[in-house]
Amino acid sequence: MTDLSLPVEKLKNVGTRNAPRLHRLGVKTLKDILWHFPTRYEDYSETVPISDITPDQKVNIQGEIVKITTKKLFPRRMFITDAIVKDLSGAIKAVWFNQPFIENQLPEGAFVSLAGKVKTGKNGTYLSSPTYERITDYGLRITDSETENNNSQFAIRNSQSNLKHTKGLVPVYPETEGITSKYLRFLIKPLLSDLKIPDPVPEMILKKHGFPALAVAIKNIHFPNSEESAQKAKERLAFDDLMLFQIKALLERRKLNQLKSASIPFNEDLVKSFIADLPFELTKDQKIAAWEILKDLEKKYPMNRLMEGDVGSGKTVVALIAALEVVRCGYQVVIMAPTEVLAQQHYKTISELTANHNLKIGLLTSSTAIMGGKKIKKAAIKNELSKREPMLLIGTHAVISARGGPASGGQKPIDLPRLALVILDEQHRFGVQQRASLVKSQNNGFVPHLLSMTATPIPRTLALTIYGDLDISIIREKPKNRQKIVTKIIGPAQRRSAYQFVREEVSKGKQVFVVCPRIAASENGGEPHPKGMGTRQEKLALLWQEVKAVEEEYKKLSQEIFPDLKVAMLHGKLKPKEKNKIMSDFSAKGGSASDVKDGIDILVSTSVIEVGVDIPNATIMMVESAERFGLAQLHQFRGRVGRSEHQSYCLLFSSSGDKSTNQRLKALVSCDDGFELAEKDMSIRGPGEFMGTKQSGMPDLAMASLANIDLIKKARAEAHLLLKEDSSLSRYPLLRERLDEFQKMTHFE
Repeated sequence: MTDLSLPVEKLKNVGTRNAPRLHRLGVKTLKDILWHFPTRYEDYSETVPISDITPDQKVNIQGEIVKITTKKLFPRRMFITDAIVKDLSGAIKAVWFNQPFIENQLPEGAFVSLAGKVKTGKNGTYLSSPTYERITDYGLRITDSETENNNSQFAIRNSQSNLKHTKGLVPVYPETEGITSKYLRFLIKPLLSDLKIPDPVPEMILKKHGFPALAVAIKNIHFPNSEESAQKAKERLAFDDLMLFQIKALLERRKLNQLKSASIPFNEDLVKSFIADLPFELTKDQKIAAWEILKDLEKKYPMNRLMEGDVGSGKTVVALIAALEVVRCGYQVVIMAPTEVLAQQHYKTISELTANHNLKIGLLTSSTAIMGGKKIKKAAIKNELSKREPMLLIGTHAVISARGGPASGGQKPIDLPRLALVILDEQHRFGVQQRASLVKSQNNGFVPHLLSMTATPIPRTLALTIYGDLDISIIREKPKNRQKIVTKIIGPAQRRSAYQFVREEVSKGKQVFVVCPRIAASENGGEPHPKGMGTRQEKLALLWQEVKAVEEEYKKLSQEIFPDLKVAMLHGKLKPKEKNKIMSDFSAKGGSASDVKDGIDILVSTSVIEVGVDIPNATIMMVESAERFGLAQLHQFRGRVGRSEHQSYCLLFSSSGDKSTNQRLKALVSCDDGFELAEKDMSIRGPGEFMGTKQSGMPDLAMASLANIDLIKKARAEAHLLLKEDSSLSRYPLLRERLDEFQKMTHFE
């Protein structure tokens, strides 16, 4: 049996120099390198006679080296190696740069297999830096095929297994500095010849769905003999992870149902009274979501529900109905927001909506503590909570750190002895440990109910896969008084008139958001390596790219386009107090003509604009280089305006002449349903880009397969059947072991 735990350093041709490089790719063991799957394949299945090749074609040719020379260009300090390769149909030149050693590896008279792109120069066609392999004597027969098919050419017949870089479907892998796909193929192919690994998936499931055995799938994903076998291998390996993810979700749900929570009886009079006092009518979707949540709260085990709502759909008021009922029962509720600005907005909105209901509300952030509309010391809020006082606490990460969570920094933890409901706004902005810190068991052994909210529309099949342990409520309807946002694509020729339109809106007292993407790699010296994402230095590099983009746009708008208007900028390098001051000034600007000179007219921000921030007076969203964003993200930006009865506009500035890009942006013009756009976005960009693979924790292959609804259904069905048949998976020890590994490895932030 192959030892999958063998350190990669022990492999032949790795050594101390290449081991650290492989570690950067996440390759530390034999298993890691076998599970380091190709991202694509170069198709060199057909060997082309030299006489038939054409410029710009990617080809595999096989023939004899009849001449090879290397010369040095002194002014440029460059070596150029030229070889003439001949088969019976003709000859072609191959050129390599700064690889003088090739002359020794491919001596005259050697038979070679070359794969690469055909280019055209002053002296005709040639192969530019082709990948090369020598064809060994064994398994080789040279014939004059003129006697066979009257077409003079070499018929070099060799065992396909001898060639790994130039023939067949050649795998191309994720790489890093010093580790190329050629080197990875060189390491991986010998490992596959005698691969024996245990298969955790029961044989009955493999037969039922026609999946290959694990060892076969691993061989075929690296070196497939056809596109069909590669696809079948990908499906098999993706199925493994999708099924494990479903089993994990089902076990989490089962575990949750065994815990105890405070049962909150439905208070019909309270709910009806609160809804009647609202200054607007609830939509049908809001009423359904509220009913689902209130029924969950009646249960004696913890609610674990995700409320998805399109931008501006009114999720907060639905959550408030639940919070009001819980507090009235004598318990405590925490609403967590990802930013201070949003927390303060929630405090203001909720205070206004509950003015007639005698609800004790507190606000706790890193810089502010408020109770009953007055600023107080943080210790006073902590004291109220520790006395078991029923209240609603609105806060940021400060609530977690103050409770002694991962970022506590030695602070005395807040005591929440009557915490019965936790509401997370934009739940994906909170890490796993942070969420766990909030929902851990209280002193009485009870676990609070959890309601997560997100304004990011997620296709239902995707949501059920990723959040399989959550119940899901969806709000699609918009409030009745909202006008449809007018969305327009602005090309270079329309910029002047668009700026004039913005000026006219500002003259009426309206305000403008401007969002710009980070500086592109080509403009900013290159992006951090994708496999290294997550280190502090690389996050800082991305942050500085965004800051630079905002500063450049701010300078252009404030000095060149609108020098007479008040323009401000908001980015991640500003201190919290500076951000709060800017957002406060922006939101304070009035909507009447007399207020035109007061407050900020135009706010330039990074792409991570304050989620959920409600500025009713902002009526224009300008997005620079809109083609660089996905549809779902553009729809999120658009949702920052149109928050009142005023007609609002979204201007998508684009300099791209690409037809497919323009078609994509036109989808945004014609559609204002976030869920429909999310489906289109996922089909265009793929689930990995849509969800953000690097942050997801889900294996890449499974993530890439999230658009395969049929495969997801198979994985879900088999997970249900396995746990129904054997709830502890004791009959499937290999699967149980794989599940334990999987649970440590996967998470969704």
